[in-house]
Amino acid sequence: MKIDRLIGILSILLQKEKTTAPELAELFEVSRRTINRDIEDLCKAGIPIQTIQGPGGGIRVMDGYRFDRTILSTKDMQMILAGLRSLDSVSEKSYFAQLMEKIQTGSSELISTRDSILIDLSSWYGESLKPKIEIIQNAIAETHLIRFRYVSPNGESERTAEPYYLIFRWSSWYLYAWCCSRNDFRLFKLNRMTEIQKTEEIFNHRKPAVPDLSDEKSFPGGIGVKALFDADQKWRLIEEFGPESFTETTDGRLLFQADYTDIDNLVTWLMTFGNHCEVLEPFEARKRIRKIVKDMSEIYKTADDTE
Repeated sequence: MKIDRLIGILSILLQKEKTTAPELAELFEVSRRTINRDIEDLCKAGIPIQTIQGPGGGIRVMDGYRFDRTILSTKDMQMILAGLRSLDSVSEKSYFAQLMEKIQTGSSELISTRDSILIDLSSWYGESLKPKIEIIQNAIAETHLIRFRYVSPNGESERTAEPYYLIFRWSSWYLYAWCCSRNDFRLFKLNRMTEIQKTEEIFNHRKPAVPDLSDEKSFPGGIGVKALFDADQKWRLIEEFGPESFTETTDGRLLFQADYTDIDNLVTWLMTFGNHCEVLEPFEARKRIRKIVKDMSEIYKTADDTE
């Protein structure tokens, strides 16, 4: 993984007066050519690195920028490492542990083992996500097409796609890819993807922009919702929509008002509250819930029922 190697090289250069490409290559178990490319990338990022050839030479932060060695403060490095450590929760490789083992050679004020932020990106499907993410990461890095089966509300289908971004959003992992079947960019939920394979076929990178996944763009609303909830459901409304999403009525119930995008998802969400919620608007939601309750009543009716 390139990012952990770049962070490791930068950390070593900030801690040591000088190092060499062979030393870094051995430490990170890559070729000298790879280290040279990494040094070029760090220079392009604005890090003042100097490479000196010959006996006594090596790689170091330039003397003229000695005071700029605090370009990354301890807090900055802790934030970077917290992000890197979070990737371990969805990876079969311990990037954080390997990096810390390589750069914590000796005491350093820059690197601290005291963590104040711990992030787990695995959700409830951690073990099944890890191999999926590994395959997709490799396919993205090597610009190889992937094939997989995808399950959606419209059924199952075989897909071939050009993978571009792995995205963690709305408590789930997604793949942003060019779908060869639809001839358009699509957002695939990893939990719905099965039988993922990296093919040997290389694709021409389209260089897409980072997708706009803001709530306003992804969930434009359009369906006005008004519902009354029992007071003991306040915690859920606050957790899912915030304390401004409702007002307390004179009888103690909570009047909830919001915009929703999809009527099917709306009905599904409202049904999770059981009899602790009364839908006022839209009428279509009331109508669907009434039918669902009626159908459920028929399913659970037994011969012993007298009502």
